[in-house]
Amino acid sequence: MSADDNAPATESSIADLIHAEDEDLTGYQWGDSLVVAVFWALAFVVFLQFFTRYVLNNSLGWTEEIARFLLIAVTFLGAIMAVRRESHIAVELAFRWLSRPVRYVLQIIIDVVSIIFYGFLGFLCTQTAQRTQQMMVSIDVPKSMVYWFVAACFLAMMLYGMLVLWRHLSTGTSRLIDPESAKAVPGPSL
Repeated sequence: MSADDNAPATESSIADLIHAEDEDLTGYQWGDSLVVAVFWALAFVVFLQFFTRYVLNNSLGWTEEIARFLLIAVTFLGAIMAVRRESHIAVELAFRWLSRPVRYVLQIIIDVVSIIFYGFLGFLCTQTAQRTQQMMVSIDVPKSMVYWFVAACFLAMMLYGMLVLWRHLSTGTSRLIDPESAKAVPGPSL
């Protein structure tokens, strides 16, 4: 039996694993539907922008700015969901060659640095929101609302980050600490 005989079985098992992860909806919560709703609002506004500009040849002025702010909302709401589900990207290659105690310490350090990062960026967003006096161009809403929204998203990421850190400390494991036994674990809920 050559190494090539095992290749199709390995490729199919990896494909089955990826497919199984895509079908597993246990980690999603009702709050995640807000991301989907904002995404579809964004899709509608972008379609409306395309339709009025290229089909009707008479563009609506507000669609570009609203689409930009909806994209910001989708991005940061999705980031909250990623922190809760622990699905942000990570460099896992180095973890394979480290001992389990070193992986555990690194995971805790990563969690703490992430929490500090979210908190600091939330603080910077509040500072920017307090200093922003402009109104949006297309609608009569203060532009600071966008910064307040992003600050609230960073606060939620920081809180979920704390819950994730607590879970790692209490269980002693994570996807990076024990990759061979990691399963799709639903994230903590607030």
